[in-house]
Amino acid sequence: MNPAAASHLVVKGNLEEIAGLIRDEQKFLLTTHEGPDGDALGSLLGMHHLLESLGKDSVMFLAAKEFPLPIEYRHLPLEGVFHEPPADVRDRVVVFLDCGNIDRMPVDFLREDGKLVVNIDHHHDNTEFGDLNFVDAGASCTAEIVYELAVLLDVKVSPAMARALYIGIVTDTGKFMYDATDARTHRVAADLIEAGVDVDDVNRRLYESVPIEKLRLLTRALDHLELRCDGQLIISYITDQDYEETGAGEEMTEGIIDNLRAVDGIRVAAVIRDQVSRGHSARKISLRAGDDHTDVSVLARKFGGGGHVRAAGCSTELSFDEIVTELCDGLDEQPLPS
Repeated sequence: MNPAAASHLVVKGNLEEIAGLIRDEQKFLLTTHEGPDGDALGSLLGMHHLLESLGKDSVMFLAAKEFPLPIEYRHLPLEGVFHEPPADVRDRVVVFLDCGNIDRMPVDFLREDGKLVVNIDHHHDNTEFGDLNFVDAGASCTAEIVYELAVLLDVKVSPAMARALYIGIVTDTGKFMYDATDARTHRVAADLIEAGVDVDDVNRRLYESVPIEKLRLLTRALDHLELRCDGQLIISYITDQDYEETGAGEEMTEGIIDNLRAVDGIRVAAVIRDQVSRGHSARKISLRAGDDHTDVSVLARKFGGGGHVRAAGCSTELSFDEIVTELCDGLDEQPLPS
C-alpha cells in the first residue's frame, strides 16, 4: 500500500466528545499554524462562525508576523483577529485547527499550563498535543471536519461559514485534484455550495487576481530551477534579493511550487525561500510529492517540520547545498517499489 493510501485509514479521537465540550463551554480562542494557508484560515473562520451561531464567545488569534497574508486570502473577513492574547485568555478553551504540532504555532501564551486545549486536524503525523484531539487523516482538509462538526451540532451553515469552509477545501485539495479528494469531499463541497457559496467569486479571488509582482517572482523562481538527485528532485529558490528586485513580498510565494510539481518524471518538488528579513528561521522549504510512492512529510521531518504525504514544509538554517544533500539522502531512504 502506498503512503497516501495508508494515511486514509487513521482516525484518532471522537468528534462527538468535542461537540459535547462546545455545548458545555462558553468562551473559546481559535488559532492555527504559522504561515497559515487556505485550509488553516478557512477552518479558523468557519469554526468562528459555527461558535457564534451557537451564541458562544469566540475570538480568533494570529500573530502579527503572519500579516500581510498571501494576496489570495486578503478578502477573508479577518479584521477582528487578535494579534495579542485577550485579557481573559486563561478563561477560554483554546482550539487549534489544522495544526499538526504545537511547535507550528510558537507563541508562548498558547503553551502555558492550565488551559484546556482542543486539537482538530487532518495531518497524519499530528502529535496529538491537545487535551481533546480529533485527527482524521482520511479527511481532505480540516475544513471538511469543521463542516462535519457543524452537522453534529445541528448548526445551520450560513453563507459566510460555507464560503470560509469551501475556501479551505478548494485550496487544500488543489482545486479538487489531489488524491485526498474523494466522494466525501465532493459531497461536503456540494452542501456548502447549496448553503450559498458563490463559486465563481471564490475562484476569481483565489486564482484570477494575480498582481504583476507575483508573476515577476514566479519568473525568478523558474529561472532558478535545478534538477538534482539524478532527476528525482526538482528544486528552486527565492532570495531576499528576488523580493527586492521584483517588488514582491514573501506572501506572494503561494502556489509557485505547483508549477514545479507538474513536471513529468520527478519524485519531489521543492522551493526554498529566504526568511531572514522577517526574523524567521533562515529558510523555509515547501515540498510536494510528484508520484504516488514518496512521502514528503518524512523528508520534512528531517528538518523538524511535517505535513501531509503529498505536501509538507519546514524551516531550516542550512544552506541550499546542505538542504539538497539532505533531500537526496531522504529519497535514497525511500526506494521506489521494484
